[in-house]
Amino acid sequence: MARATSRNARIGWTVAAWFVALLIFFPILYTIITSLKTEQEAIAGFDLIPSFTLESFQTVQSQNNYWRPFTNSVILAGGSTLLALVVAIPAAWAMAFSPTKRTKDILMWMLSTKMMPAVAVLVPIYLIFLRTGLMDTRIGLTVLLMLINLPIVVWMLYTYFREIPGEILEAARMDGASLRDEILYVLTPMAIPGIASTLLLNIILAWNEAFWTIQLTTTNAAPLSAFIASFSSPQGLFWAKLSAASVMAIAPIAERTGTSRGRCKRLWWASSPVNFCSIHG
Repeated sequence: MARATSRNARIGWTVAAWFVALLIFFPILYTIITSLKTEQEAIAGFDLIPSFTLESFQTVQSQNNYWRPFTNSVILAGGSTLLALVVAIPAAWAMAFSPTKRTKDILMWMLSTKMMPAVAVLVPIYLIFLRTGLMDTRIGLTVLLMLINLPIVVWMLYTYFREIPGEILEAARMDGASLRDEILYVLTPMAIPGIASTLLLNIILAWNEAFWTIQLTTTNAAPLSAFIASFSSPQGLFWAKLSAASVMAIAPIAERTGTSRGRCKRLWWASSPVNFCSIHG
């Protein structure tokens, strides 16, 4: 039974929640507003009413080609996510349905690697990339981003797989399902909502990665994070251009996040247990 609250309390908490949400969103909003100003208006001071000019966007596009880093970001985020799923789904299945006494220790060790500062391994990774010819290549960055985010992907899929009844997989084995069929045709369709949310999170993490993409790229494989960084040094005081570059970098992932949330909601309703016998006749 829900806790009874007064109407004034509900209104107060609603207003407080909206205030906190707007406070968190305000930096992004002000970046968008600044990108629609001229440089004179941007440095004049705090003002929430822009002139709605696209001069900064045109200047950014003319000085640096936007589509090359955009394509690199799509390839790096999408490629690292797909590669992580290929590795993480079997690993999460093994940990969820065939655990050992060391499974929890392995999971905690994997998560502990995310707590290590990236600077601590910068020199060895830089030397590895340099000596193997992976410096400023899409393949090298794709593999690196996959390895960086793999612990989170495995952990999330593990928690989702734990919610699936093991009896369903046992029934599939009794019907003659091989290990490959069990993962592809039984486990994966039932875990589509969890896989979709994990995929979305990994894409966002890979898209927003800035440290490694800036350190290990120059021009060929530079994504949008390096695209923004290129304006911070020679044009650090040109706030309108820097804001325009930031908006151009975050717009694709913001749009994709909004559409993916709607798809994930539909997947929750569309997903259902798969009858292995119906698949194989």
